[in-house]
Amino acid sequence: MRIDYHTHHERCGHAVGTLEQYVQRGIELGLDQLGLSDHMPLLHVDPERYYPEMAMPMEELPRYVEECLQLKEKYRDLIDIKVGLEGDYIEGYEREIEEIVKAYPWDYIIGSVHFLGEWDITDFRQVDQWKGKHVLSVYQSYYDAVRKAAATGFYDIMGHLDVIKRFGYKPEPEEAEELLQLENYVLDTVARSGRAMELNASGLSKPCAEMFPGRRMVERAFQLGIPVTLGSDSHDPQKLGDHLNDARALLYDVGYRELAVFDQRQRSSTALEPGATL
Repeated sequence: MRIDYHTHHERCGHAVGTLEQYVQRGIELGLDQLGLSDHMPLLHVDPERYYPEMAMPMEELPRYVEECLQLKEKYRDLIDIKVGLEGDYIEGYEREIEEIVKAYPWDYIIGSVHFLGEWDITDFRQVDQWKGKHVLSVYQSYYDAVRKAAATGFYDIMGHLDVIKRFGYKPEPEEAEELLQLENYVLDTVARSGRAMELNASGLSKPCAEMFPGRRMVERAFQLGIPVTLGSDSHDPQKLGDHLNDARALLYDVGYRELAVFDQRQRSSTALEPGATL
């Protein structure tokens, strides 16, 4: 089965293309399942005074879900549309997150950590916040948030687990053992939670030039029996499916033979076959 479970569209402000353009592109590529998974509205910062174009406005959320459901019906004979959301984990805002998670008929929720406080560690406009910081300490804060996110039970898929490396900032070589312990600790938490994780191929086009997570974490995830799904994290319909062939090849090489798929927040699996594309 050819799937892509991580996509963003124009409502979030920093992507292009309509939902329908994504669906049409997915059909063109021959996808069997397409997950629409735009960003959850911001909860912990004032969107009027924060960086622009970060996420869809709260008033757009019901319209987003309605349009996803309409497209699911319209194209049901051509492609299986999954209605998803990338839901940020923000410590202290668990009640608000849970309300959104329970309010709509999602097929799946991706649990991602983008924010450490008001710092979005994935936003190129905020890279200067790394200046003067001890990189390993930032990694510790990030992975602590990911562990807490996995433990909430709000999410079905843990998204881009090591996205903290996006801009190429990594702990010093002499801190390699501490970094490995952080990675293993967060994977142990995901395994205990029973959540799946995604292999997010978009990292290949970022300064880190490596998927999220990297091979070492994928190998550990396989050893722990963590189910995995695939996402391009595309922000443009023309980039839908980008690098997913590389992601499938990595998973197969590591030992995975199944991909996790979702329907109405119930997980099942589909075969991962050698040489299959997308």
